[in-house]
Amino acid sequence: MRLAASFNLGDYIPPIAPLDLQGLTKRMKAVGKVFDDFFEKIIDEHIQFKDETRTRDFVDVMLDFVGSEETEYRIGRDNIKAIMLDMLAGSMDTSATAIEWTLSELIKHPRVMKKVQKELEEKIGMDRMVEESDVEGLEYLDMVIKEAFRLHPVAPLLIPHESMEGCTVDGFLIPQKTRIIVNVWAIGRDESAWTDASKFIPERFAGSDVDVRGRDFQLLPFGSGRRGCPGIHLGLTMVRQTVAQLVHCFDWELPDSMLPEELDMTEAFGLVTPRANHLCAAPTYRLNL
Repeated sequence: MRLAASFNLGDYIPPIAPLDLQGLTKRMKAVGKVFDDFFEKIIDEHIQFKDETRTRDFVDVMLDFVGSEETEYRIGRDNIKAIMLDMLAGSMDTSATAIEWTLSELIKHPRVMKKVQKELEEKIGMDRMVEESDVEGLEYLDMVIKEAFRLHPVAPLLIPHESMEGCTVDGFLIPQKTRIIVNVWAIGRDESAWTDASKFIPERFAGSDVDVRGRDFQLLPFGSGRRGCPGIHLGLTMVRQTVAQLVHCFDWELPDSMLPEELDMTEAFGLVTPRANHLCAAPTYRLNL
């Protein structure tokens, strides 16, 4: 992910690109070889255990297309590996970054942390961990996740779009086939769309039907339409459940008697927008297991 977001002189001065002066192409090929070997192993395992009783996944579905005459689609191992790379690359940094930002905001706002823990105590109890089936019923946690996505969208500029036809938006003419970059980071902090836009206030979503699934244009962490994130359901489930477990299982304290309001919330720009410095906090176990 770091290589993909690196500044490459060859992109701006094409004649020098073959020289690979920064070594980015060499490093990318090395990373590509590691991934290729890894994906080959996964595909071989799926073929080897194809007839065994187990839950099928998207690799099994794609393997069904290989050599099939029943569909117009023709795919091979290279196509399967490319899709696997997209799915893995799109889910690793994004989910981890979203979880770290959400936990950071909860530690920075003890009132909100206590409110989430109270909801978990009432609906889950203190004698078990949060399961995936519990997540949908945690209304306040859902507000917290939405608010974290609003302030800290994982992909601040989304995936580039292209206008299919010429159109005018807010008085600006956008010609056909224009590459469009959507700044959801700015939208989430726009004072005309949100009251106290710079503040972390999960309660703003109480009684609101604003959602993160792409129909409400003031909150688009996963994009919208055909260019929306295909892993939205998986991503939401992972972030909600992991945050719930971290908050339910542990109390969190900052090191060196640091006050919550002193927590550094500086961002580092890239393909995703992580914390400039990783969150450092000490957990104390709180369940009765």
